[in-house]
Amino acid sequence: MPRAGLPAPLTLRYCSHCGSDRLDFRVPEGDTLARYVCAGCGSIHYQNPKVVVGCLPVWGDQVLLCKRAIEPRLGLWTLPAGFLENGESVIDGALRETWEEAGARVAVQDLHTMISLPPIHQVYMMFSARLLDLDFRPGPESLDVRLFDEADVPWDALAFRTIVRTLRNFFLDRKRGTRGPHISSIDRRPPLPPDLRGAA
Repeated sequence: MPRAGLPAPLTLRYCSHCGSDRLDFRVPEGDTLARYVCAGCGSIHYQNPKVVVGCLPVWGDQVLLCKRAIEPRLGLWTLPAGFLENGESVIDGALRETWEEAGARVAVQDLHTMISLPPIHQVYMMFSARLLDLDFRPGPESLDVRLFDEADVPWDALAFRTIVRTLRNFFLDRKRGTRGPHISSIDRRPPLPPDLRGAA
């Protein structure tokens, strides 16, 4: 069983090393957490959080947001971000995602926000970045890309709580003359809206 307070791991059906369907969920010798262990070849399958990296691109007092062209949260606004790839540094990944989603060239400055999301096994790392020019455009995963002043940010149409938190911290820092990094955790999933409760 998972250690108290930890979310259950993703279910595995087959060993990725030998293809066996004989997987035991147990604590391997010398470990402290239950893992999937292949009864055929003995491989231990470690499951670790996914890292999401992105930028908070700024031009003067404005931030660059992308309107999502894909699920989840199709049609809502977000910062350019996505999953880190193997072999990438977190900064290289943030630059790549900003280019892919917003066609924007940026100079990465500092880590602005790091948010752990234990219930969905993710860690968000958002970097402050300065837009190098205004030659941006929607990428394949974006319907629109636009600069927003704080007063014009579509707060009710932001895609993720991590983005809301990142933007609120950014504008608070501007007012207070402070800066990140802001390190926090979102430990619970948001409640379902009333029209979705009972649907599963």
